[in-house]
Amino acid sequence: IDFDLILEKVKDLNVLAGEGISQIEHTPGGARLRQPEPLSLTLYQNGIVMFNGPFRPYEDPATQQCLQDIMDGYFPSELQLRYPDGV
Repeated sequence: IDFDLILEKVKDLNVLAGEGISQIEHTPGGARLRQPEPLSLTLYQNGIVMFNGPFRPYEDPATQQCLQDIMDGYFPSELQLRYPDGV
């Protein structure tokens, strides 16, 4: 696993998703600026943890697909239904 490449690609995806850019959230009394909630991704020597979910070993095909999406510069396909506008 090329951790440096994964971190570089995650940073690139964060920029594309608008990292640091506030969004307007309408409230009953007007509106306020809101930062999108980040998604936690923890990399370990033998696997990953996304959100606060279960440990996912690198040998798991779903984990491999997720990391391949990231390394190819794409938002992970497994997250597209949950976050249609990115995260």
